[in-house]
Amino acid sequence: MSVLNDPFIDRLERARSGAKRLATATTASKDAALEAIAVGIEQAIPGIVAANAEDLRRGRENGLDAGLLDRLLLDETRLRGLAAAVREVIALPDPVGQVVRGSTLANGIRISQVRVPFGVIGAIYEARPNVTVDIAALSLKSGNGVVLRGGSAAESSNAVLVDVIQRAVTSVGLDGDAVQTIDEFGREGASRLMRARGYVDVLIPRGSAGLISTVVQESTVPVIETGAGIVHVFVDASADEEMAAAIVRNAKTHRPSVCNAAETLLVHRDAAERLLPRLAADLIAAGVTLNGDEAARGFSEEILPAGEAEWSTEHLALVMGVRVVDSLDEALAHIERYSTRHTESIVTQDYANAERFLAEVDSAAVMVNASTRFTDGGEFGFGAEVGISTQKLHARGPMGLPELTSTKWLVRGSGQIR
Repeated sequence: MSVLNDPFIDRLERARSGAKRLATATTASKDAALEAIAVGIEQAIPGIVAANAEDLRRGRENGLDAGLLDRLLLDETRLRGLAAAVREVIALPDPVGQVVRGSTLANGIRISQVRVPFGVIGAIYEARPNVTVDIAALSLKSGNGVVLRGGSAAESSNAVLVDVIQRAVTSVGLDGDAVQTIDEFGREGASRLMRARGYVDVLIPRGSAGLISTVVQESTVPVIETGAGIVHVFVDASADEEMAAAIVRNAKTHRPSVCNAAETLLVHRDAAERLLPRLAADLIAAGVTLNGDEAARGFSEEILPAGEAEWSTEHLALVMGVRVVDSLDEALAHIERYSTRHTESIVTQDYANAERFLAEVDSAAVMVNASTRFTDGGEFGFGAEVGISTQKLHARGPMGLPELTSTKWLVRGSGQIR
């Protein structure tokens, strides 16, 4: 127990102690821990599903919307997917010890910059028990301890998952204390985690724009900012009808409750008469409520009026804004004004416009003729992801293993003095 006799601080100190052992663990031992976690999840499916059912019941009673309930859900299929994602992390290169750069100086001193773990990562997130597994797996592989605040909505699910993870890590001879949860400390625990400088080395928030803003503004611990997703698809004048229809439908409806789902459809005026009736009909048939500007409503009576707030709202549901623009320049200006710098996509057959879009849109992921749903660590080949960073410091876009490391300089001499 901490000398302060503080259960919260004790939890953080346990994570740091476990992290010290992980920092020097071999790749083989870390991979063994991950395999044990995957097996543990598979064996515990009935217990995890039962705990998750408790969370879902409370969520419905507390009025959680459909998007959050979808994020909260853990069924057998999703749990087997989580186990598979953990095994994908096993197959990824261990970043710890990788040489970033190096040289031999004129005096014979050899210097090298190598990747090292941060130490202890803190994570604050909402109603996403899958994140418990994703962040723990990536933290362990990158040699970090982790302190998890998964929120009250998923407290039962997270408690079972953390227990599975701790037991799995311990079973292969590593320190299961490297993974901790502070859910039992409630909102006060989240506030204290934001101020736990010296115990936690970096903090990663995942969730609503409000949660992320609170963490960024109030934390004294360095924060890697993950962003809300006001994501745009721009259908250019030259867009192919079938391609545009497939991309727009997938970007909005494949899984509307996640941050890489499209929230705004921009259509070039020269393509609107040809394409917008089809695009609107497809989306409405899929259950999407469309809110559009006056020009967009002229192409479909089922498009509702959009207020100014539409363009800055992350719905995370089957709701989408539609606007007709006169040019690529106007589309770029709209994105510049309203984007959260997450993901944007253009559908076009014009090479020059595609290249302009790629060059001028200032977001973490910029796409040509592809669904925004591809902004994802798994789709990018990173295995599980710890989040999608919309900041511009060391990590931007989907964050995998290298983004959970820092670096240090190793200097090897033979008696040189300056």
